[in-house]
Amino acid sequence: MTTKLIKTSGRPRSFNIDMAIEKAQLLFHEYGYDAVSVANLTKELGINPPSFYAAFGSKAELYQRVLKRYTLFDGIPLKTLLDEHKPLDDCLSQILKIAAHYYARNPEKCGCLVIEGTRCKDSVARTIANELQQIAIDQIHHFIVQQHADLADQLTDFICVVMNGLSAKARAGYSEERLLNTAQIASFSIQKILENPNSSNI
Repeated sequence: MTTKLIKTSGRPRSFNIDMAIEKAQLLFHEYGYDAVSVANLTKELGINPPSFYAAFGSKAELYQRVLKRYTLFDGIPLKTLLDEHKPLDDCLSQILKIAAHYYARNPEKCGCLVIEGTRCKDSVARTIANELQQIAIDQIHHFIVQQHADLADQLTDFICVVMNGLSAKARAGYSEERLLNTAQIASFSIQKILENPNSSNI
């Protein structure tokens, strides 16, 4: 998608919105929403502030578009991993292992952009991230309900807490190996609770 913006010289040029969103995603992922200013964004995108606001409306609106792009191209592929033909513990374990891999695979894009967005100081950005995270939570919960309705709340909470921790530790510099070890321990816990649903501990 392209749009026409005006250079300071007054001459129009073509501006690729999709490429701009991709560049903004890299900035937000590396530094976090709160640390990235409009000045940082306009410098990275090569446009002036009026052109920025004309194209995106606001920093928060750009962030919303960035997060949507992230969930489409870089997020955990829940639809693929939540396979009704596979055992529940295998599916949930794969989510955690894939998360560990995704969150640590690129030192400039550590952690989950959506999860980290839920920690934003900016309330608008935080709400945007929370809404997207809730969609993923609902997907996981719905999948578990189909097989173990009695454990759906407990297991969904457990998965979410572990994924939040994996993202935070990836941001803190933990290696993929360390995150995978944690994911493996969590997977073992899931297996045990499914083997013994009456247990009070995961």
